[in-house]
Parts: sequence; structure tokens; C-alpha cells
Amino acid sequence: MNLNRKMTLLFGGIAMGTLVMLVLISLYAFRSYSIASSTAHVRTAAEMVRVHLTEAMIQGTISKREQFLNRLLEVQGLRSARVVRSPHVTEQFGAGMNREMNPDEIEKLVLADGNPRYEIRDEGSDSVFRGTIPFAASSRGTPNCLQCHKVSEGTVLGAVTMELSLTELKEKALTTVTWIMFTMAVFAVLSIFLARKLILPVGSTAQAVERAVQRALKGDFKGRVEKRTDDEIGQIASETNNLLNFLDDGLARISQRVVQLTGRTLRQDDNQLEVAIDMVNGLADASSFKQAIEEDETKSEIFGRFGRVLTDHFGVREFSIYETSGPKQLDPFMVDGSQGSACHWCDQQILVRSDMCRAKRSGHPVDGLTQSGICYAFKQPDDAAESRRHYCVPIMQSGSVGSIIQIVVPEAEAARFHAQVPYVNVYVREMAPVLEAKRLTETLRESSLRDAMTGLNNRRFLEEYVDTLVATTRRRKTDLAILVLDIDYFKMVNDTHGHDAGDIVLKSLAAMLRSSVRASDMVIRFGGEEFLIVLQETEAANAIRVAENIRAAVGDLKVQVGGAVLQKTISIGLAMFPEDSETFWQAVKFADVALYRAKEDGRNRVVRFSPEMWEGHAGSY
Repeated sequence: MNLNRKMTLLFGGIAMGTLVMLVLISLYAFRSYSIASSTAHVRTAAEMVRVHLTEAMIQGTISKREQFLNRLLEVQGLRSARVVRSPHVTEQFGAGMNREMNPDEIEKLVLADGNPRYEIRDEGSDSVFRGTIPFAASSRGTPNCLQCHKVSEGTVLGAVTMELSLTELKEKALTTVTWIMFTMAVFAVLSIFLARKLILPVGSTAQAVERAVQRALKGDFKGRVEKRTDDEIGQIASETNNLLNFLDDGLARISQRVVQLTGRTLRQDDNQLEVAIDMVNGLADASSFKQAIEEDETKSEIFGRFGRVLTDHFGVREFSIYETSGPKQLDPFMVDGSQGSACHWCDQQILVRSDMCRAKRSGHPVDGLTQSGICYAFKQPDDAAESRRHYCVPIMQSGSVGSIIQIVVPEAEAARFHAQVPYVNVYVREMAPVLEAKRLTETLRESSLRDAMTGLNNRRFLEEYVDTLVATTRRRKTDLAILVLDIDYFKMVNDTHGHDAGDIVLKSLAAMLRSSVRASDMVIRFGGEEFLIVLQETEAANAIRVAENIRAAVGDLKVQVGGAVLQKTISIGLAMFPEDSETFWQAVKFADVALYRAKEDGRNRVVRFSPEMWEGHAGSY
């Protein structure tokens, strides 16, 4: 029920209630007036009868009282009038006329107690007012009743009963009430009409505001409120329209900017307000995600956090993250949330032929959600119970594809997830520069820990890693063999064939050293033509055997330099940790001492450190 109808019913109810109350009050007032007026008339008439009878008794014409009563009936509205004697008068003066000798019940009561009695009774369509008034003996006044009647003061001598017709008075009262009702009804109708005229703009404006608000809640701020008056109601309509214009313009600009950031296209049936809120929340979450990953230390932490976002925020349980490895290879970094898992949702050939991956080849997102079969490399496992769709997005790093995010969802959820794709792209966009920064940082750190020419780790790498290396050795209670190697007469190569030839020799030697030891062993360019090898979990005898093999291999190594073939020898000093020293760097120093002893003894040999090499020579090193 709208406001106008409520106000109409309210005013109508008030008017009807007022009219009913006024009718009831008028009827009650007319009834009270009729009773009071009739009572006064009966008293007046009774007093006239008493005076007439008294005068008739004095003048001796009491026998003509009947004629007086009959003439009294000619008074308009007076239906009957009769007089009854009390037993005291009958006893003194004898019986009167016949109708004076038979008092009814009411007259008997009046004669007995001397109190007047009145009543109203209905006789068909006529209403009759009856009043019975007693005559009491009194010595006061003229004539003195006690001079003729032998009774005491206040004795009831008789009573007069009169009946008045109230029909005419009732008709007049009804006519008056009718006119009052009619007048009030006309006034009420006019009041309701005027009230509706005043209230109608309020109700209509309220309804218009309600409709505009309902449309606004659905994201449509195009609704407007018609201005009907120039008062406060009209001002409300104007201000509401201004507010809707402001919200519509502001929301349109916000949506436009957010669409530019997310790439999401708004549909006609979209609730722009809800969509804008969702997009802003998505951007805020993505910004928080970026702040979090900027503080992460490694790519593993970043990809792990992104995986949790896919799972917790987007409800994705199946996804893979691949990283490029060389021009042709892809490595599965994370598969379905687990690092180091095998390729699961793609042809295994993409790992060695990365061009089979459409996202890697094109550098653009691959939408398999809406275009089934767009990428031939996407394959579902044979044990998959439900058909899947995929969405792959590459992460560009330094102008090329560095990583690929593959999201896999059941076919039944493809449409739902497709609406979330723009937000996923926002996360990927926020993640890309952080990954690039981490990659550059790792590259920079790697370059600082690796010798640029030979590709071997440098002394700084050993300094950073030595604590971990020593802790692992002590925990496992194993030995480390430390080999310090130096090319014999290397300066002659630079002086004779030039520094370029020396670089070639160093590179060839580095490659040979790397291939001569295990993957768990460390080969380090210690400086110039000097190298250091750390053999893990190796006893002294085995270390000497490895060193001899290296020495022999270097002697057999032939390096092509321009038109010449160079062959060099190498001297090796060996020390054991913790056998020779409880500190790692002291053991390195002992290996260096053994290297100098090898050079002093004629070069091209392996020398195992012994304590006597250090005695008397500690101050020289």
C-alpha cells in the first residue's frame, strides 16, 4: 500500500470517526434535550392543573375540572392528562370521577412516596414521554391547603399524569442530525480532497524515490524523480536527481578505469555497482598480493603464494606453472600445487619442444575455456573422470616468455571461471614485474658468485656457502678433501701467445675439471690460474686418486690456440678437513702450502699436506 492510499485512508478514517462521534453526540444531546424539555413542559402543565383545581375548589367549580383537562389536551403534543386522588382526599371528600379512582402502578408509587416519575416508551413509530407529578399539602402560600384538607404538612393529595408525543421533536432532531451529517460529510470530502492535493506530491515523490533507489540497487542510476512542487518535496526530488547523476557519472568513470585495469568487459545485464565493487576488491586484493610477494625471497615462495590465491580465492584445484629453460625447453615448476611434479595436463613433448606450447610460441593468453581444442598440446590424463577446459597465460620477462601459468577447470565450471579470468590476469600482471625483479636479482647475485669467463663458481660463492658446507659435514661426520690447483708456467702462455690464448686455456681447463668430479663436488676458480676443488664425503686416499686423475688428464689435454696446440701441466696441493684442521679456511691454507711444496719439488705433481710443511713456515703464509 503506497503512501497516498495510506494518507487517504487515514483522513477518511478520521473523517468517518469524527462524523460518527458527532452523530452520536448530537443524538445524545437531542435525547437529553428532549427529556429535559418534556420534563419542564410536564411540570409546567402539572402546575397549571394544580392552580386551576385550587381555584376551582375556591370558586366552587371543581365539578368542571373534566372540561379543563379536555381543553388542555388541545395543546400541541399533549396526548393525555388526568388527575388521581390520594386515599386521604377520598376519605375526606368522597370518591371522585371514575378515572380518578384507578391509579396505575406508577401513580401508586408517586402517591405513596411523593416523588415524581418520568419514562419514555415507544408505541409503534411514536415515542411518548410520560410524567407523573404529585400534589403535596402545604401550609405555605395562598390558599393554605391545610385549611380545607385535614392532613399533615407534605401529605400527597393527588397526582397529575401527562403524556407528550415526541414524534415531531424526534423528526426535527433526525432532520437536524441529517443536515449535520451531510454538512460534515461535505466538509470531510473537501478536507480529504485538499489533503490529497497537498499529500499527493509527497507520496508520488516518495514512490519515485523508491523506484530510483531500487534501480540504483541493481546498478542502474539512470532513474529520475519528477519535481512536482517548489517546496521541500521538490527540493528532495532535485537533490535526489543530483545525487543519482553524481553516482552515475562517478560509477561510469570508476568502471571505465577499472575495466582498463582488469580487461573485463561489462555486459548490459551486469549490476554496475556490484561489478565495480568486485573489481575494486579484486584490484585491492591483487595489490595486497603484490606487496606480499615483493617481500618474498625466492620464486618458489612467489609461485606458492600465487597457487594459494588460485585455490583459496578462485577455487582452482588443478593448475601448472612452467618455466622456460633454454630456447627449446620447459620445466614444470609446480603441478597441481606440488613443486617438482611431472607434467600432467600437457603433452610431454612440450618439455623438449617448447614451441608446441601455444602460449610459449605466441606470447599471448590461450583461452581454452571458450575455444575447446585451441591448443593441441593440452591433453587430459586417461584417468580423468570429467572433461576439462584450460586457460594458459604467459608471463613475459625481458621481452620473452619466462613462465607459463596453466589453469585447468572442469568443463561445467568453465563459464564461471571465465568471468574470473580478468582478475587472474591482474594477479599475473602484478606478479610479472616482481618475478622479473627477482630473476634480475638472482642473475645479478649469480653473476657475483660465478666467474664470468669459465662459468665456475668464484671465491665469493665459497665464502657464502662455507658455513652450510661445514655444518653439513659435521652433522654427517664425514670428511672434505680440499684441492688447490695451479697451472704450471701459465704466465708463459700469456707472454707468448697473448691473453686470449690464456683465456682459452683457462676455459678448457675449467670444463675438464668440471667433468672430472661428481656433481656434488665444488669446482671454484680461486683466482688467476688457480683453482680450488672441494670433494665431499671423500677420504684422503680417494682424494689423492682423484687428484692424480686430474693431473694426468690435464697433462693429456691439448688446447688449440690459433695455429698452435698447447699442452700444460698442473700442480695440486691437498688437505683434509677436519683431519688436518678444525677450521675450513685453515685447511684451505694447508692445501695451499702443499701446492707450494709441489711447485718447489718440480711441479706437475700432487702433494698431500703434512704437519711438518707448516712447522717453521707459518709466518711466511
